Amino acid sequence: MQKPIDICAHTATPATPTPTTATPTTATPRTPTPTTATDTAPANLAPRPERPDIASRADLEALLRRFYGAAFADPVIGVYFTTIAGTDLDAHLPRITDFWERALFRTAEYRGDAFAVHHTLDRAAPLTARHFGRWVQLWHASIDGRHSGPHAERAKSQGERIAQALLRRLAGPDAKAQAGPSGFIPLATLALRRHSA
Repeated sequence: MQKPIDICAHTATPATPTPTTATPTTATPRTPTPTTATDTAPANLAPRPERPDIASRADLEALLRRFYGAAFADPVIGVYFTTIAGTDLDAHLPRITDFWERALFRTAEYRGDAFAVHHTLDRAAPLTARHFGRWVQLWHASIDGRHSGPHAERAKSQGERIAQALLRRLAGPDAKAQAGPSGFIPLATLALRRHSA
């Protein structure tokens, strides 16, 4: 009968020792071959290539196109953009880029009332914490898929603050941005986290 394997020692004890008759030789110490994370990690877990920070209006335009492409198609918030507001992205993009350029770089002129727009949408179909939470998920994923750095982090923080402020103003001061019951993250969010040029 074989002895059990001692898992703590990570070695197996053979049932009976085997006598050795070979003459001892001098063993050359073996140097382990260096490995990198990409050698050992599965392809989908390999480290992402370095992502640049958001540095210009052009970066913002590309980021916002990516975000709105996902938002328009999203099963939770897409209807607000496509059916309720009937958003024309080409017309909306310069204004929203001005907004984010001003928020991140203080270089653009933005004159608008984000609350009034959201209040109109809320009257047509109530906006809830679930809607704002999904917006934040998609916003974070869009940024993380393209950028990292201080401006990227500021854009994510600013997006969270805006979502919470709009929710409080629309739903009242006691409104809380709670997570949905399932914690569901749409596949579009995960796809946005992948780096793309």
